Amino acid sequence: MEQSHFTASLNDLLEEFFEKVHGYCLDRDTSLFETLVSISAAEASIPVGGRCATLAAQVKHVVYYLQVLQEAITNPEPQKADWAEVWRSTASVSEEEWLEIKQSLQYEYATIKQVLVHNVQYTSADQFGMAMAVIAHSAYHLGEIRQALCWLHKGP
Repeated sequence: MEQSHFTASLNDLLEEFFEKVHGYCLDRDTSLFETLVSISAAEASIPVGGRCATLAAQVKHVVYYLQVLQEAITNPEPQKADWAEVWRSTASVSEEEWLEIKQSLQYEYATIKQVLVHNVQYTSADQFGMAMAVIAHSAYHLGEIRQALCWLHKGP
């Protein structure tokens, strides 16, 4: 496969899950950024189901994942990730904190998109795998967030 075909498709899928729906697999207005617009800090602070992570933790985890993956791609010796830290430390957030988390997500998304679409020469299975992992992992957490909203809007 030509790299240009792969990166064009990767770009479209990243946009689908984060920015705007192209119709590959999501319904209109359900990308991550479109979804987050409607969530208040109060909603983002509620543990889903009363026992699970908050939406703020879900989003902060995606931010951290994008940071870790970007480092893994660009640094031959990346630091060891502490995957549990976000889940341990993120619960209730203020409006300002919630805005900062969403801005961090936009920044990290733009950074990883630049790296994956424009800066990586896909010459190994690991590189392809990391690009696909961003799509799969982000899709999973978008689904978690959208399911949590159903629960939050319906109530316990």
